[in-house]
Amino acid sequence: MDKRIENFAKLAVEIGVNVQKGEDVLITSPIENPELARLMTKAAYEKGARNVAIDWKDDDITRLTYEYQDQETLNEVPDWKIAKMEYQIADKKSNRISIYAEDPDLLNGLDSEKVSEAIKENSKKTKEFVKYTMNDVLSWLVISVPTRKWAMKVFPHLEEDDAYDKLWETILDVSRVSQSWEETKENWKEHIKTLNEKSKFLNSHQFDKVHYTSSNGTDLWVKLPKDHIWMSAGSKNAKGDEFIPNMPTEEVFTSPQYDGVDGRLVASKPLVYNGVVINEFEFTFKDGKVVDFSAKEGEDTLRKMLESDEGSKYLGEIALVPYDSPISNSNILFYNTLFDENASCHFALGKAYPTTVKGASDLADSEVKNAGLNDSLIHVDFMVGTNDLEITAYKNDEEVKIFEDGNWAI
Repeated sequence: MDKRIENFAKLAVEIGVNVQKGEDVLITSPIENPELARLMTKAAYEKGARNVAIDWKDDDITRLTYEYQDQETLNEVPDWKIAKMEYQIADKKSNRISIYAEDPDLLNGLDSEKVSEAIKENSKKTKEFVKYTMNDVLSWLVISVPTRKWAMKVFPHLEEDDAYDKLWETILDVSRVSQSWEETKENWKEHIKTLNEKSKFLNSHQFDKVHYTSSNGTDLWVKLPKDHIWMSAGSKNAKGDEFIPNMPTEEVFTSPQYDGVDGRLVASKPLVYNGVVINEFEFTFKDGKVVDFSAKEGEDTLRKMLESDEGSKYLGEIALVPYDSPISNSNILFYNTLFDENASCHFALGKAYPTTVKGASDLADSEVKNAGLNDSLIHVDFMVGTNDLEITAYKNDEEVKIFEDGNWAI
């Protein structure tokens, strides 16, 4: 497996963020499993990176911080943190690699009001820096490594060491990483080509709206903005360099018309938000806005999420993912959005990617609604794909079935 992990690190650096000579790299990594961060650091320097910086995260310290700090301190974003982001993100445009591997139950049992307020206030004070990723100003990537608590959540029937090894193996499998670096590169070349073909078809039609139906009760109409762009695996940063924001990735996505969503939408997988599992939940939309919702587990956390700001009640992303894909076919519930969203068609509540509408990346936040896009402090993906999901697209008198029985029909 060691060779595959090394190839995984090279994949993140050379194809993921596509590091160029003289550029900076910023890696956020769980301190519990530093192996991938070290390998990526080496790979980045070998590609000619000027500087590689690491921000280490520790789940236990994160929980202790929320448990013991008072609200005022939690809400604070010190000047030195802002200065650090100014330097690394705004000034150096560092390639950002986020190794996301959080314990799904991290904040269970804590005061959800306290946690939600702190996250909301921190998001307000750092919102200016979100545009560097949401607008693809710089190259960015979300990727994962196993941690032991996460592994035991995914494979509770295994011993801890076995669960950890199993999760590593699964991550590498669904990320199309092999023992051969050349084969790994070819896997991704072919995969990107396939996704690009789907986005090209959808972009060429410029459908006005899509209709989702499935036997779990989903019956949703979604209008699409004028000049919308369906994006696939790859993006381009402000310099024109290509990068892959997610590894693994199976999606083709765009943004909905923020006030053009109507009907019932039932989630098909749990969502982990702020360290709490939200399960068996659904929404009712009218004129784009959530007007009703319910959840059998984590409803209070879901309510707090929807109360983040006005934009958190509207959708910011619509993503198409075939039910027949490596992550879905693994029949594993990962309790990690990076993987679960790439096993299922999904939507996101909150902020839209301005890159999904022609010319919107140049608009101020106050102007994005003129392009039909939602703005918010949050962007939270949740899964809706099923094995009988049907999606039909419309434009004037044209009607095209783009998903049937959960898979591509085009």
